[in-house]
Amino acid sequence: MRKITVFNNTNKKRLPKKKISIRIWNVLSYFNSNQDINIIYVEEAQIVEINKHYLGHDYVTDVISFDLSDDRNSIGEVYICIQQAERQAKEYNVSLENELSRLAIHGVLHILGFDDKTEEEKQKMHKLEDMFLNEI
Repeated sequence: MRKITVFNNTNKKRLPKKKISIRIWNVLSYFNSNQDINIIYVEEAQIVEINKHYLGHDYVTDVISFDLSDDRNSIGEVYICIQQAERQAKEYNVSLENELSRLAIHGVLHILGFDDKTEEEKQKMHKLEDMFLNEI
C-alpha cells in the first residue's frame, strides 16, 4: 500500500501538506504505482548541498527527486526548495501552493520514469503536471 508523507524541514509555517499528498496520490493512482513517496520541503542551503553531493552541481534548484527503490522497498523522495518555489510562484504569477504542487508532481513524474531532456519530453511532462494540478 502506498504512503505519501510530507516533511517540512524549513522555518516556514503552514506549508501545504494535505493537498500535496492528495495530488501525489492521484499521480501514483493514475500510473498504478504503489510506491511510497516522501516530499521534503528544504531551505536553499540544503538543496545546494544535496545538488552538490549527489549531482555535482553547486547551485540552487527548485526540485530534486530520487528513486530509492530496491528489492524490498519501493520509495521515492522529492526535495523542494521553498525559497526557489516562492521566487517561481511570483515569476509565474501563481500561488505558492500551486508552485509547490507543480514541483512535487514534477519530481514524482521523474521517479516514475519521465524525463525532460528534450523539448518533446518537457511538453509531455508539463501537460501531465497541468492535468494533475487541475484535478482538485
